[in-house]
Amino acid sequence: MTEPTPHNEHFPLSFIHPTARIHPSAQVGPFCTLGAGVDIGEHTQIGPRVTIEEGVKIGKGCFIAANTVINSDTRQLETWPNPQMYASSRKYIITIGDGVHIEPSATLHGEITIGDNCWIGSNVTIYDGARIGNAVRIFPGAVISGIPQDLKFTGERTTLEIGDNTTIRECATLNRGTSYHGRTAIGKNCLIMAYVHVAHDCLIGDHVILANTVNMAGHVEVEDYAIIGGVSAIHQFVKIGAHVMVSGGSKIGKDVPPFIKVGREPLRYEGINSIGLRRRGFDAGIINQLQDIYRYLFLSGMNNTQAINYIETHVAYSEERQAVVNFVRNSDRGIIRGHRSHSSNGHSRKVVEPEA
Repeated sequence: MTEPTPHNEHFPLSFIHPTARIHPSAQVGPFCTLGAGVDIGEHTQIGPRVTIEEGVKIGKGCFIAANTVINSDTRQLETWPNPQMYASSRKYIITIGDGVHIEPSATLHGEITIGDNCWIGSNVTIYDGARIGNAVRIFPGAVISGIPQDLKFTGERTTLEIGDNTTIRECATLNRGTSYHGRTAIGKNCLIMAYVHVAHDCLIGDHVILANTVNMAGHVEVEDYAIIGGVSAIHQFVKIGAHVMVSGGSKIGKDVPPFIKVGREPLRYEGINSIGLRRRGFDAGIINQLQDIYRYLFLSGMNNTQAINYIETHVAYSEERQAVVNFVRNSDRGIIRGHRSHSSNGHSRKVVEPEA
């Protein structure tokens, strides 16, 4: 990196602190403010009227559009009760990787890390505690790492983590954690659609899709490859298993075991997610085994404990079988309902009897 750029020598229409370091190939537009120790990498372009405060490092080949504010001050609203907790030893409080594109009027403030090749839309707000991976796309109006909507939150230091290649669509709100988990985490290759709310301490796996206006309370867990239909509401502490497909408009108040489809009101089992499983490379033998497992669990007339014991004894071991067994055994809220024992017209529905 070159020696510090003297005040206004190369950028006479901007205020550049004498200790700011700007690579000779970087460009700074007019009417910008760059604070002490700001570090701008090679071939990065800073648009007009951008404010970058002390403690910010921006990598190579980035583009920061007009009217963006990048403020590393951690003394934000959530830290006023105990600002002493937020003294940071990091030289750079905000670090932005290489190839990051930030559209106009974005606001970043607090202690933030953004990986390489991210795209951040206009009017996005990113608060303290955001940890954003590589190639993440965040569309206009999203609010990332806002403080929890939880009365127990007292300004403790927590994070919101977003994995590589995840897309956050317009006006989604993702809150950081509380002292319960210390973080909210969204995995890799996820799609979080418009107006989704991910509350504090939620843990979302990889390849998850949350359709438009999914709203989840705190402490929800969603495992890999789950798909939640639009306008669904998820109760706090609910756990949704891997490869689950949830119908749009669902009210999810109980845990949903892996590999199945659920829908209707009240929410209930609607069969194996066989199409999704085939698309993800599950062979026919495993899919047939899962169908047998859920027949025993939901259609045999046994209670959950009896069915799980029967499955462990009579169904050949597989990772998928064990995933179902462990999920049901470890469920704190209880799992969703199976098919009703009687149909709506009053006639009895056939019950599957377990083999001897």
